[in-house]
Amino acid sequence: MAEAADIQGAAPAPARRRWLRRAVVLLTGTPVLAALIYAPAPPAQAADGSVDVQLTEVSPSAPVKSDTLTISGSVVNNSRETIKGAHVGLRVGPMLGDRSSIGEVADRKGFRPGVDPGEIDSAFAVKFDSLPSKVDQQFTIKVPVNKLDLGADGVYQLGVSVSGSTDSRPHEQVLGIQRTFLPWQPDPAAKRSSLTYVWPLVSTTHVTAETGSDEVQTPVFLDESLADELRPGGRLERMVSLGKDLPVTWVIDPDLLTTVDAMAKGYRVRSPDPGGKPVQGRNKALAEQWLSSLETAVQGKKVVALPFADPDIASLAHRGKDVSGTLGQLRPATDKAKQAVETVLHVTPSTDFSWPVDGAIDPSIVNVATSAGAHNVLTRSDSLQETGALGYTPSAARPIGAGTTAVVADADLSTAFDGDMARAGNSTLAVQQFLAQSLALNLQNSEEPRSYVVAPPRRPTASQAESMATALRGLQAARWTQPSDLEAAASAKPDPGAATQVPGAGQYPEALSKQELPVSAFEQIRTTQNTLDHFKVILTAPDRVEIPFGNTTNREMSTSWRGRPDEGRAYRDQVQEYLIGLTDKVKVVPKSDATLSGHSATIPVSVQNSLVQDVHNLVLRVKSANPTRLTIGDGGEDEQEVSVQGGHSQTVKFTANATASGPVEVTARLFTKDGVPYGKERRFTVDATEVTPTVMLVIAGGVLLLVLAGIKMYASRKRVAARAVAEESTQPSDVSTDTGPQSTEGSGTSETVDR
Repeated sequence: MAEAADIQGAAPAPARRRWLRRAVVLLTGTPVLAALIYAPAPPAQAADGSVDVQLTEVSPSAPVKSDTLTISGSVVNNSRETIKGAHVGLRVGPMLGDRSSIGEVADRKGFRPGVDPGEIDSAFAVKFDSLPSKVDQQFTIKVPVNKLDLGADGVYQLGVSVSGSTDSRPHEQVLGIQRTFLPWQPDPAAKRSSLTYVWPLVSTTHVTAETGSDEVQTPVFLDESLADELRPGGRLERMVSLGKDLPVTWVIDPDLLTTVDAMAKGYRVRSPDPGGKPVQGRNKALAEQWLSSLETAVQGKKVVALPFADPDIASLAHRGKDVSGTLGQLRPATDKAKQAVETVLHVTPSTDFSWPVDGAIDPSIVNVATSAGAHNVLTRSDSLQETGALGYTPSAARPIGAGTTAVVADADLSTAFDGDMARAGNSTLAVQQFLAQSLALNLQNSEEPRSYVVAPPRRPTASQAESMATALRGLQAARWTQPSDLEAAASAKPDPGAATQVPGAGQYPEALSKQELPVSAFEQIRTTQNTLDHFKVILTAPDRVEIPFGNTTNREMSTSWRGRPDEGRAYRDQVQEYLIGLTDKVKVVPKSDATLSGHSATIPVSVQNSLVQDVHNLVLRVKSANPTRLTIGDGGEDEQEVSVQGGHSQTVKFTANATASGPVEVTARLFTKDGVPYGKERRFTVDATEVTPTVMLVIAGGVLLLVLAGIKMYASRKRVAARAVAEESTQPSDVSTDTGPQSTEGSGTSETVDR
């Protein structure tokens, strides 16, 4: 074996591999000897990965015979040693037989002698005198396609490898490799698959329940984060700019349209300071530009509108359906969807599709998804899975009973760009794998053309959108697919042998289940809705609160809260607090204690309306805690209807009668006309003081004495005055006359009831 090792060490790399393959054949059935022969291999494997290879361009992505294939990228030596005599070479592997082989090659790491193919003509290699440690080196390989010796139509593996030597490893070896795919169908296929690409325009929740007191009810936004998505280079800007030239089906959350439309008309933003007033929004022009671009982009394209605010169908099915009133929100959300798209974009959308998160379904999800009238559920092949009996991937449309069609998006194609596409290397590999999978689908054994659907994540990043667009442009130049739309895919003829059994509840992914809205969220939403229902009956213009809070209720159920439980809880709390604050603007004014003197008097109670609109359908009820001592109205309580103008107060007077002296507690509270309590109960004390007949006699006697005293004083004054006049005639003229003391009047007080 030492001799074998020496031979292996001395021989060139290609000769070494041929020698090893012959040795393996001769020693088949003797695993110990085979292991010894392969003993020198681990050092070579250990060297693999010391150079990182990135591919930034494969052009054209689906070449024809007359093309020149260009592969560009970079290499980085991650080891501490300088690599000498390095070169970057291209390896073209055999055609891959099926889709699973593509996935296996994509997952393979490191160079594998005997598995990875040899390099093509060295004339096309890119050579480096040396690769210093940690230095990024660029390369470009150009090869005429006719030099690649490609055979039948299919998917071929491409390997770009770096070979060289170091001081510690003086013999040339492969130090790094990157694999990708070359879809090869130079002539148009006789059978072309229909491919539908869903292009989602969905964002997170941005609008609060708050509105201004002006006539147009200026909305208040949580922050300015939506503007970052709309500005050039932002996620939503890229989705529109890229999608306008692509054969896609636009799947839109109408809440996004409504939100951006509100920005374009003028909006305010919640102050970051607690208790601060909302400030004027700064991105009105940006919103106007984006809406204009979107309206142009969707003309002539298929548009599907999700229910308003993209409600979380799975959360509703698993956590919310047993909370009364929850499922009743879906139908209004669907109705609003159509209206919003028509109003903002001036196109008529389809509202016949429901899209559970990640296309994961079970029977309860399907039932909820179709409860608002949708007949198509957009699912994914990793949820509604095939048994493999067909031997090929069936068309997307699957009848699942009760007139419902499951539109099954291909999982591999739909998740092709889920990773970090900001790195050019990742994007290039993802695009080539996407094209390879699409060709492999078309080449599967099936006599009939089939229809496939791709449903990417709801909120692709800007870089993911760029990669998606690159792949779609590659398909436009390819020769094995033709574009279709989502409605056509749903109505396509289904494969009779395709799986139609909806997976059971136990098969729903646990990771998705953990992200669902909790039952407590739906209970809180119900409480808020009940408060709203009681509030709007007293309003003369209920639409001013019913519309914004109805939209907010849909937003509270949105898929956008998945993975953000704290933010979702805070949003629901703020909605509830704001609504309670509005209801508190109509209230019984707090009242101080009062004193009631005599048998009867009136008790004034004031109702304040600090809203901008008038309120009606209210009843103010005042009640005595002790009717035997203090009666109100005809008994222990009395009520009167109340209507109050916006920004005003109204005082209502109730007749009270005292039958005994002493304090009595009185309550005043508002009710709606149907008897539901409204607002806080106000309590105050009326101190009743009864005036008896005996007391009246004493008072009358005192008054009589005062009158008699007054008469006596008047007569006395008259006599004094007469004497003074008589004496004046006998006295000298310079003697002054004393006019006597001035009279004074007593004063009395009377107690009145507090106003």
